[in-house]
Parts: sequence; structure tokens; C-alpha cells
Amino acid sequence: MIDCETEINQGRRFAFGRNWLRFGQLIDEDRIALARRSLESALGTTDLTGRSFLDIGCGSGLFSLAALRMGARVRSFDYDPESVRAAEKVRQEFAPDSDWTIGCASILDGAFVRQLDRADIVYSWGVLHHTGALWPAMEAACGLVAPGGTLYVSIYNDQGAESRIWTSVKRRYNRSGSMGRRLLLTGSMLYLGRNYPARAALTLAQRVRGTAGARVPRPRGMSRKHDLVDWVGGYPFEVATPEEVFSFCRERGFALRHLKTCKGGIGCNEFVFDRAAATGG
Repeated sequence: MIDCETEINQGRRFAFGRNWLRFGQLIDEDRIALARRSLESALGTTDLTGRSFLDIGCGSGLFSLAALRMGARVRSFDYDPESVRAAEKVRQEFAPDSDWTIGCASILDGAFVRQLDRADIVYSWGVLHHTGALWPAMEAACGLVAPGGTLYVSIYNDQGAESRIWTSVKRRYNRSGSMGRRLLLTGSMLYLGRNYPARAALTLAQRVRGTAGARVPRPRGMSRKHDLVDWVGGYPFEVATPEEVFSFCRERGFALRHLKTCKGGIGCNEFVFDRAAATGG
């Protein structure tokens, strides 16, 4: 398997971890609280005491930390070593003596996946569509959910032709130099803000000063500035309709409990599925 750094250097993968390291500097108790509330809302509980939580593609580690604060035993891993560094820094600062393990691995590594214990909650928000093999990654994630457990994933929405255009933008971004990347970021920001031109112009002015969207948390505790970079650069990139995700999981014994769509637009559709409990025979 080609390693992450090689893929980044070849322009075949976005440096997600570098972006997460920068975002990690913004993590504070307010962002942790927002992340926790979003988990509580989607999972329908405020207490994960005694439950195992597997974070596939942990990024900054913010949501692993939120699950830990809810009482879970947490295991996190990410394909990008810089993301692992980001999560380790968050653990060191906010949960140094906790029951939280972090490792560097890929969900597409069958040997690694087979040695993992099944988890009560398998969480992968905005990750599996960046593996380069969405459906095998989904298959692996489904297989890691314990009987009676929960799968919580979000997958980029399929917008048809527009999604194909974004794929080209993302591919070009990762093959461009610093100037080309800045132009793609600026153009994408203006395009995404085309329905709100005054807001887009203000954001552009703030970005020139290096302040755009960094300090004011978004829902889930995220950062508008870092989300923009992640969106424009995020490659590999795959998409799926809500119906495709629902059918895939239903065929594997999962029942949909929670759905939050991006209303047919840009962004992720969010799903929480429950796996049937094992029955005696």
C-alpha cells in the first residue's frame, strides 16, 4: 500500500493532517462543548459510559474527545500521520490520563481491520469518501459495529454534474503550487458565496488579513476557514445519494435511526444506523 506522504507528494491526496494540525490550535472548551452537543443530538443520549467508541479517520481528535467526555472508551485511528499527531496533541492537552488510544492506519487495510474489536459505536464523519474506495471503506466500517451497536457516518452528497466539477477542482488543487491553490480557494469561496455577495466580499477581506472564519466556531465546533480549505482540497473525493447509503446499510442488517441531509446541496448527509442485536439459535 502506498503511504500517505507519498500520495500527498504525488498530488494524489490532500494533506488533511496539516489542516487538522492548524485547526487543533483553535480547540478550546467551547468547541469541545459544541462537538459534544452534536454527538448527543445525533446519538440520542448524553451518556456513553461503558460503551466503546471507534473513530475512523479521527482528524483533529475533537470528536474522539467529545465521546470520551461522554464516558466512552475511545479508540481512534487515521491514515494521515499528521492527523494522528493532531489528535495526540489534543489528548495530551485535554485528556492526558484517559482511556483513549490513537493509531495510524487505514480502514482499507484488511489485516489491520481484522485485528480490531467490534465497537458499540463506530463513528466516521466526512472520512470514508476520502479513502479513494468509498464502498469498500463502508463495508469495513459496517463490519466493525458490534451486534446491537451503532454506525454514525456522514458522506458527501451526490449533486450529479456539479460533484464531477468539484472533483476536477480538488484534483487540480492538489497538483498546483501555492499560487494556484490560493486562486482556487478564492474562486471557490466566491462561488460558494455567490448568493450572498456582501458576505462573500467580507469573508474575502477577512481572509486577506488571515482572520476569516477561524475564531468563531461553526456548528459541531468546526472552523469555516479550515472547512473551506478541506472542501476545496479534499481529494480523493467520492459522493453518494442518501438512498445509496441507506440501501447499502439496510442490506447489511442496519436500520436507520437518524438522518440529516444537506437538502440536496453541497456538503455531507449524516446517518445514524442501528445494527440488529445477535439472536440465539
